[in-house]
Amino acid sequence: MPTSFLQGQSESPSWEDVRARVYRATDSDVQAVLRKNGRLSMSDFAVLISPAAEPYLEQMAHRSAQLTRRRFGNTMQLYAPLYLSNECQNICTYCGFSVTNQIPRKTLTDTELLAEGKVLNSMGFQHILLVTGEANKTVGVPYIRNAVRLLQPFFAQISIEVQPLEEEEYLELIEEGLYAVLVYQETYRRETYRQYHPKGKKSSFDYRLDTPDRLGRAGVHKIGLGALLGLEDWRVDSFFTALHLEYLQKAYWQTKFSVSFPRMRPFEGGEFEVFPMTERELLQLICAWRLFREDVELSLSTRERAGFRDAVCRLGITSMSAGSSTEPGGYSQPDSALEQFEIDDNRSPQVVAEMLRNQRMDVVWKDWDTAINPASLQLR
Repeated sequence: MPTSFLQGQSESPSWEDVRARVYRATDSDVQAVLRKNGRLSMSDFAVLISPAAEPYLEQMAHRSAQLTRRRFGNTMQLYAPLYLSNECQNICTYCGFSVTNQIPRKTLTDTELLAEGKVLNSMGFQHILLVTGEANKTVGVPYIRNAVRLLQPFFAQISIEVQPLEEEEYLELIEEGLYAVLVYQETYRRETYRQYHPKGKKSSFDYRLDTPDRLGRAGVHKIGLGALLGLEDWRVDSFFTALHLEYLQKAYWQTKFSVSFPRMRPFEGGEFEVFPMTERELLQLICAWRLFREDVELSLSTRERAGFRDAVCRLGITSMSAGSSTEPGGYSQPDSALEQFEIDDNRSPQVVAEMLRNQRMDVVWKDWDTAINPASLQLR
């Protein structure tokens, strides 16, 4: 086994080979996969995300719901993103924070950071995700470490989605109490990645791809993966995301993993959707993931509209953001800066929680470790 996912890339199938495999799947291939009861293979996952599987979505959704309830019970974890800064040194052609966009830049002071923490805590959140643009000098490790320290009294768990860091830097943050790190490859197609990231540290495909390995070696509690759906063919990008997870679960078996499904949204500077993905296709992908890996946490953000989130919350998703703001200071001082992208589900956390309870789900504000007991795993 290679010592990192990056080092094993020479042994991985090519983008073109994977695409051919996915699109040549047949009706009989789908039926064969759906008859299986044990652990599914990468080939099985390719079949489930194929066009041939689309007519079987109802069957996939039913099984996905059963597997989710068996593993996670009737629970849904709620979390909130807390944007610390929209400063960024990268050019990303699909992002409102891109250095080329002429927008007001803002980085939260300690006072502003505490104000945001107090508001989110008052809403009931115990799990927050700290998000920044990628600007090492402005929001580097010292800034992030300070933010984690300041917010510790307000929250049980603090996760981050920031620029990729070195292993030693992750160790430093873990010692401060960091719980999880989300790092999305954006797209696993090297050539396409280069087109979307022409300047800045993020332009290094290899450095970003190697980040989950650095996290695994540092011993972080949970790693979140995903591709930005809309940059490339979602079926092929999702296959490589699953291949990445397959490697990581074997290499870092004590680590927990989650998968997110961020679809492209309108952003400051334009709209961007080269490879559009329908809601029906997104549901197919969610169900395919649940059938593929029963124990992986699946997260859906407020990028998606309220009606869709209401419809799919029992079909495979285990974690949702709620009441989100994507602007620094957006909870305590709304409209103080421009957002990274537009959200679609603008409901308050309380309204989202009530919707979940109406669907006979238990709202979890922290995480699964202390929230699940054997009695909650019975089907209702």
